Amino acid sequence: MTRPVAIVTGASSGIGRATAVRLARDFGVVVITARSGEKLQEAGREIAAAGAEPLALDVDLMDSASAEAVVTRTLDRFGRIDALVNVAGAVPGLDLFEMTDAQWDAGMALKFHGARRLTIRAWEALKQAEGSVVFMSGNAAVIPKPAAAAVGAINAAIEALAKAFAERGIADGVQVNSISPGAIMTGRRLSMLERIAASRNVTLDDAKRHVLSQAGIGRFGEPQEIADLTAFAVSPAARWMTGTVLRMDGGEVKSV
Repeated sequence: MTRPVAIVTGASSGIGRATAVRLARDFGVVVITARSGEKLQEAGREIAAAGAEPLALDVDLMDSASAEAVVTRTLDRFGRIDALVNVAGAVPGLDLFEMTDAQWDAGMALKFHGARRLTIRAWEALKQAEGSVVFMSGNAAVIPKPAAAAVGAINAAIEALAKAFAERGIADGVQVNSISPGAIMTGRRLSMLERIAASRNVTLDDAKRHVLSQAGIGRFGEPQEIADLTAFAVSPAARWMTGTVLRMDGGEVKSV
C-alpha cells in the first residue's frame, strides 16, 4: 500500500518542527526541509519515533533550484505528494525606515518566493493525489506596525498568494488554506523577549507580561497548537474548507 507523503518546510525548529512531528501520526512519510542540517536530522529522528519515515533535505529555498530538488527527490523516492506545508521564512523584524532593499528582498525570497516556487513545482503531484497545501502567515498581516513592516507586508502577501492558489485548486482538486499564528513561544520569540528585557532593564518575566499586555492576550501560544491546527487543515475532516485564513492567536485580532 502506498503511504501518503507530506512535505514540511522550515522543519528544523519551532512551528515547522512541531508540525512535521505531528503529521507523522497521519502520514506514512514526512519530508522535511531547512537550512540547518544538524537540527533537521534531530527532527527526522522525532518523526521516526512518532511512526513515519522521515526524509531530511538540507536546502535553502531562497535558491530557485531548491524547489525542483525537493519535489524531484520526493517523487523519485516515494512517488507522490499528498500535503505541502510552507512554514519556512525568517522575516527581519526591523523598522520601516531602517530596512534596506537587500533585507526586504531576503524576506520575500524565502517566505514568499520560496513557498510560491515549491507549491507550483509540487502542484501536478498534488493534483494527482487530490492533496492539500497550507501557507503559514501571521497576525502582522492584519496588524501591521512600523517596527515590523516587512513581517506584516510579507504575511499579507502570503495570504493573498494562498487565496490565488485556492482559486486554481477548486478546478484542480487541490485544497489550499493559510494559517495565521499569533504570538507563539518559539526560540525566535524567546530571543526577542530577551532583547526587550535587556533594552528595558527588566526581567524576562516582566518582558513577557509587557508583550502580552500589548497584544491583549492571556498567554503565548505553543508550536504544538499550530501543529494540531495544521493537521486538521490537511485532514479529510477539513476538505470543504479552502481559500480560508485560519487564525489562532489567543484573541489578539479584535476585528470582525
